[in-house]
Amino acid sequence: MQLQVIQQKIHEIRGNRIMTDYDLATLYEVETKVLKQAVKRNMDRFPQDFMFELTRDEYHSLRSQNVTLENGRGKYSKYLPYAFTEQGVAMLSSVLKSPKAIQINIMIMRAFVMVRQFAMTHKELTAKLQELESRYNKQFKDVYDAINFLLNKDKLNAAQNQRNRIGFK
Repeated sequence: MQLQVIQQKIHEIRGNRIMTDYDLATLYEVETKVLKQAVKRNMDRFPQDFMFELTRDEYHSLRSQNVTLENGRGKYSKYLPYAFTEQGVAMLSSVLKSPKAIQINIMIMRAFVMVRQFAMTHKELTAKLQELESRYNKQFKDVYDAINFLLNKDKLNAAQNQRNRIGFK
């Protein structure tokens, strides 16, 4: 299994990067019901910052992002899923002890690290771009004006076509 597949299953909710119980169950090759039962038997290992239950709105938002899910009877769980943070996924490795679970857990931890590194790089690049814009903004004003003109050209053409013509018709 590729890290990219796992990275696609990492979502951001409530300011946390999470994975849902149904995605984790798929990766661990167990039923969601089995994963939830294992967690419920060990609830003291999963404080609120490790795992929380999604609200109905959060769940529908995730479902709408996922094209493969369908509406209808029996197509999805009637119970709200659990969301596991990075620490919660790490704790799952102590609850699910199969060789497959351990192997997948290592890959998930690597995916979380890659997502974190990407986010840090993105923040650094954004900060550098903002610094450059503030420093050289006057020098690039003409470039920005030209780009804005080209972006708004369609609006200008539409306005010119609507004006009354003068002269010989």
